[in-house]
Amino acid sequence: MFEIILLLVIASITGGIGRSLTGFKKGGCIISIVVGFIGAYIGTILARQFNFPDLWTVNIRGIDYPIIWSIIGAVVFTAILSLIVPKKN
Repeated sequence: MFEIILLLVIASITGGIGRSLTGFKKGGCIISIVVGFIGAYIGTILARQFNFPDLWTVNIRGIDYPIIWSIIGAVVFTAILSLIVPKKN
């Protein structure tokens, strides 16, 4: 149970950093967690595709969570998301 909570906290922090770097303000903590997990997925795919090394990973019971690639993936995801989501006037 502690590992799941720790992964959620890490995902919310990396998602929040990625959202703040792109200026995406919609949503709250749950959106940051989702963006963090999607960012980890996108960032890992990008790192493997271009043969980049894993930078600063956290290992929790055999699950590697790449911090830097999660932030980069969250930035990419929120940049795409901000282009799709309509802006309020």
